[in-house]
Amino acid sequence: MIPLFRAIAIAEGISFLLLMGFSMPLKYWAGIPEPNIYIGYAHGVLFIAYALMAIWVCYELKWSFKRFLILFVASLLPFGTFYIEQKYFHKSGKLARG
Repeated sequence: MIPLFRAIAIAEGISFLLLMGFSMPLKYWAGIPEPNIYIGYAHGVLFIAYALMAIWVCYELKWSFKRFLILFVASLLPFGTFYIEQKYFHKSGKLARG
């Protein structure tokens, strides 16, 4: 469960950065909307997967609602999911205590 959540968190963060830093400028500054469609779909799926995994992880680990809110709000911020992955999960896959 934890390795899957970490992988989704990183993928969601990358998709968010690609959406904001690559495809949105192409769409609005260069008039090329096609990459935005595919990156947007991928980001949407990953965002939903991240939110569902955050609910699951918090439920399984009996984490508080406050911790869930932190996980969720991080998904709305650039680099937020990278921060969460580093703060709450060690490289070894073991849980950080806070």
